[in-house]
Amino acid sequence: MRIAMVSEHASPLAVRPAGPGTGAGALGSVDAGGQNVHVHALAEALALAGHEVVVHTRRTDPHTPEQVRLPSGVVVDHVPAGPAVELPKDDLLEHMDEFATVLRQRWAIRRPDVAHAHFWMSGLAALDAGRALGVPVVQTFHALGSVKRRHQGAADTSPPSRVALESDLGASVDRVIATCADEVRELIALGVPATTVDVVPCGVDVRRFDPGAGAVDGRVAGPPQVLTVSRLVPRKGVDTAIRAIARVPGPAELVVAGGPEGAQLAGDPEVERLQAVAAAEGVTDRVRFAGRVGPAAVPDLMRAADVVVALPAYEPFGLVPLEAMAAGRPVVAARVGGLADTVVDGVTGLHVPPGDPDAAARAIATLLADPDRRERHGRAGRARVLEHYAWDRVAAATAAVYADVVTTAAAATPAVPAADLTGVRS
Repeated sequence: MRIAMVSEHASPLAVRPAGPGTGAGALGSVDAGGQNVHVHALAEALALAGHEVVVHTRRTDPHTPEQVRLPSGVVVDHVPAGPAVELPKDDLLEHMDEFATVLRQRWAIRRPDVAHAHFWMSGLAALDAGRALGVPVVQTFHALGSVKRRHQGAADTSPPSRVALESDLGASVDRVIATCADEVRELIALGVPATTVDVVPCGVDVRRFDPGAGAVDGRVAGPPQVLTVSRLVPRKGVDTAIRAIARVPGPAELVVAGGPEGAQLAGDPEVERLQAVAAAEGVTDRVRFAGRVGPAAVPDLMRAADVVVALPAYEPFGLVPLEAMAAGRPVVAARVGGLADTVVDGVTGLHVPPGDPDAAARAIATLLADPDRRERHGRAGRARVLEHYAWDRVAAATAAVYADVVTTAAAATPAVPAADLTGVRS
């Protein structure tokens, strides 16, 4: 199939080594994270399976080539929509009409069989262009405005119209791919028909995240090591991890990977907030801020940890627990979103309530005190990832959804045009 992916703010180039003209925000910055990894890995796996894949993402650098072809054959197409500079993703809505216009122009020249939009604003542009040219549209939200608003309240910086637009979008596209059971419930509550929702999880690179490939055994020489890998934004619960380590007896250390480069940690507002939490808990000497860690270094970092923790207040899916499980490490995870599906309590790690440092501390201490249990959880986690979350399996399941959508669209009689979503974009 000819597959057009639309990922307006999350470029797949962010997961590759930085270089001139990549035009992609660095992985681990505020708006560059799991979606970038997902789009890159899914596109690569689909190309490896023989599909033609073009990823359309917004141009953020005037020096970026219009198109970049990856060794896999995936083409990254930089769409001129708004100024060619990095913008917060919450400021991109006003540029989506321009984005859609360019997509229509591109697709009129070489029409894709199916378009797969990643994130809600990408969906608006893809649906606009797709309906004009008869291209069926598949939508993955990655995160829902209704969930974000519920948890962040007045701190939510999303456009006011986001929830209404997501509801209309979910009901208008040909299919929605949810990544976990919790998301399906949220989509149905938004009014998205259950019959148009398929569940396909995110995946993990099981070759890079391998417990035996170049492992760095940092556990032998020093104190027990607990690791969290995260963008440093409040909802990720790094403060909960810090409070938890303060309640873990003994010399265990918490390594916080993510945020700005090491040289820029000083003066970063979120780092300063987290450092203040560590000081108030009396564990400044037991919390190490590693700063941004390049993708190539993350597997070794995980293999050097005794336990990996992921304690967000909410999480649409969450790749870090999967990566830890693939690397053979036990996980302590908040029972939220996709983490409730991926981490099997008592089998691949331990679930704890979100925002509960006491429960997290008990779980961490339990695992640190029992090396055999850590090994059992690590082996079970690796096996679970191989069975359900390897990218070739995820890509095959995604391609099956595409094929069904293309077949259904071809058999359908002309339908009433989709709802016009342009009038409420504000």
